[in-house]
Amino acid sequence: MTHDTPAEPGVNRPNVTPLDIVRVVILLVSLASLALWGFASWDMPWNIVLGIGTPVVVLLVWALFLSPRPVLRLHPFLRAAVELLVYVGVTIAWWSMGQALIGSVFAVVAIAAGVIAGRRSLA
Repeated sequence: MTHDTPAEPGVNRPNVTPLDIVRVVILLVSLASLALWGFASWDMPWNIVLGIGTPVVVLLVWALFLSPRPVLRLHPFLRAAVELLVYVGVTIAWWSMGQALIGSVFAVVAIAAGVIAGRRSLA
């Protein structure tokens, strides 16, 4: 038996789509990839600085420009360029760790999700 709760007046619930879930997973994979790159690819003390700092910078960029409620609203094409720079950085990080296949697969999935989301937001 299903139990539907009535909508509360004045409460705006976001409509979460499968694409939104994929984009959150891409963000989490990006952060984890950059942390792994920072910790694995550099010597002490730079591995601590880059292993923690790189994901934090990407998270700040996401919060400022790419989140559903960004602090600074950009033109859609600039927003796509910032998103693409994040994806390129993660792809290059995987390539620099000798994992070109993982980097390429990440790039294809992330860019495809970004293009679909961009087209949806422009429509």
